[in-house]
Amino acid sequence: MPPTDSTSADTGTAPVTDIGGVTTAGDLGSPVDKTDDTDADTEDTLDLGLPEELLALLAETSDADGGRNPGYSNEAAPSSALRHSALRPSALRYTDDLLDTVADWGPISTPAGLLHLVPVGLVSDLPLVSRWMNDPAVAAFWGLAGPPNVTEAHLRSQLAGDGRSVPCLGMLEGTPMSYWEIYRADLDPLARHYPARPHDTGLHVLIGAVGDRGRGLGGTLLRAVADLVLDRRPACARVVAEPDMRNTPSVAAFLSAGFRFSAEIELPAKRAALMVRDRTLRHLL
Repeated sequence: MPPTDSTSADTGTAPVTDIGGVTTAGDLGSPVDKTDDTDADTEDTLDLGLPEELLALLAETSDADGGRNPGYSNEAAPSSALRHSALRPSALRYTDDLLDTVADWGPISTPAGLLHLVPVGLVSDLPLVSRWMNDPAVAAFWGLAGPPNVTEAHLRSQLAGDGRSVPCLGMLEGTPMSYWEIYRADLDPLARHYPARPHDTGLHVLIGAVGDRGRGLGGTLLRAVADLVLDRRPACARVVAEPDMRNTPSVAAFLSAGFRFSAEIELPAKRAALMVRDRTLRHLL
């Protein structure tokens, strides 16, 4: 549950950078508040106790891969993600079951154009993502400003992990314009702070280009991606996010995207608004 978020872009107001999962002011979901910090063992939700079947699956996958991380392989990215990830020596193909292979989800139509979530390539995409993280509007909530190695460490921790969080570039009509993290909220430290359900899926997002902020794009893309998650993850009944309570425009963006305000929760780095998009209400909100 890292990022906060800047969805100020969704309300047409001056960009505000923080929205617990969306930052329109430059960041729709920043890692400052994300409790799934891989360096904090005490915050690792694996300590919460995973189902025995899942642990067995992970162990079997690890053995089959010769001890490699169960969530990825070094194969080239699938054709559905070729636009930005093919021919990248560092690109990792997600082969995990934790998020139902995000790399294969494919593009989706939105009122703003065709959106495609493409898993980040550590080498090819680091300069762009690092530049976005150094935007003051984004840095205030993601906390990843500084030299490229700061952002690199954040990305690498996910790419080398077990597949519970997948960092992606949001390609709108073929142009990279946003950064997303799709993660298993029920396996994230966030689960310690709300009544999580199995397969709850979380979103963090930031809008990179200043010109794309402040015109409602955040809410439009949030709705599309939340519905994509529900379509591609049959076991997931809810998509959640945790924008900073101080970021009213960000919270408004989630509301416009069909999320409902569930509760205020106290997280290590912020007081957040727990936003939920329910499968059962997706066609009503």
